[in-house]
Amino acid sequence: MDTASRPRTTDTGARVIGSLDELGEIVQGDEPVYLRYSCGFAADRDSTSKDGESGLTLPGLSVNPLTPEQWWTRPMQDWLARQICQYRHLAEEEDRFPWILTGTCVGRGPDCEPLLTDVTPLGRLHDRLLHEAEMVYDERFDTGNQP
Repeated sequence: MDTASRPRTTDTGARVIGSLDELGEIVQGDEPVYLRYSCGFAADRDSTSKDGESGLTLPGLSVNPLTPEQWWTRPMQDWLARQICQYRHLAEEEDRFPWILTGTCVGRGPDCEPLLTDVTPLGRLHDRLLHEAEMVYDERFDTGNQP
């Protein structure tokens, strides 16, 4: 799906992505797609992220990339499941949920995560998709193995 035909939303609640395959179609567009766990676009619209350890305000919203790196040779579903599950603990915090977005990368945070401004929400991830991602992640990855 190219950028021109990609449905845009004014908030994350307007579009709900229900499967890894559907998410994969969105991610294969022309612009990078990112994942964020928060209270949603309306809450983040006029804010930036903050580094908890230093207390510094970051120049954009902290996100996790959903567009695979060129070196990734495994299936798209594997990449998406891994990226979604890396920060799934954030969804356990009150009123937080995963949503996807695009924007302008203005730097990197202290964990080397992209920081975005000029954010455009694309939708939120359905619980069914989160469950599917967890199943794929648990089945296809050696989650306890460190480099």
